Amino acid sequence: MLGAELNPREYLDRCSEVFRTLDLKQIEGLAADMFSAWERQKFVFVCGNGGSGSNASHFCADAGKNTLRREDFTNDKMKRLRILSLTDNTPNILAWGNDEGFDRVFVEQLKNYATPGDTLVAISGSGNSPNVLNAVEWANRHGLVTWGITGYDGGKLLKAATNSLHVPLFDMGMVESVHLVVFHWILNDLFARVNRVGRYDDGFQKIKTAVFEGN
Repeated sequence: MLGAELNPREYLDRCSEVFRTLDLKQIEGLAADMFSAWERQKFVFVCGNGGSGSNASHFCADAGKNTLRREDFTNDKMKRLRILSLTDNTPNILAWGNDEGFDRVFVEQLKNYATPGDTLVAISGSGNSPNVLNAVEWANRHGLVTWGITGYDGGKLLKAATNSLHVPLFDMGMVESVHLVVFHWILNDLFARVNRVGRYDDGFQKIKTAVFEGN
């Protein structure tokens, strides 16, 4: 726990250092895959344990609601991001965990809901959570796009998932904090893509090009 050794300024400086080590192509890649799921109206499933489970729920709530403009909340013709957190189906989780073992609580939900072309965002700070790995391995075999969201050295998940977003740091709290910040950027990017605003607004891009070309 880095905060036990570092004062607030040192802790935040360490966070800043970690952000500069991230592979931005990984972050952009996850945003692009989630947008593709929105375009194709395929599901995005998110799972994780503990703090990563909380991040899964948070990310799911944000992306499900806040990719929409307020004026589209009552517009039934507007496509929505089909996203579901596998951490929040408590009766299902308890039934499988109690009867068959906790390692199956995510994969068994995928067997009910998932179809080829869906996306699984699997979060594990250590990269070694058995229930997360089981879900990824099943998803790989059944035609889902898989993303492993990891910290530490990436663990088994770094190799198991088809795609990775890795935070190379051996502190669980900071890893989870970085994951959440990245998820918030992805949310913003998805909003911009879905609604054709910001960097994805054609008019904005024409103005930007004109400025850089000196026209």
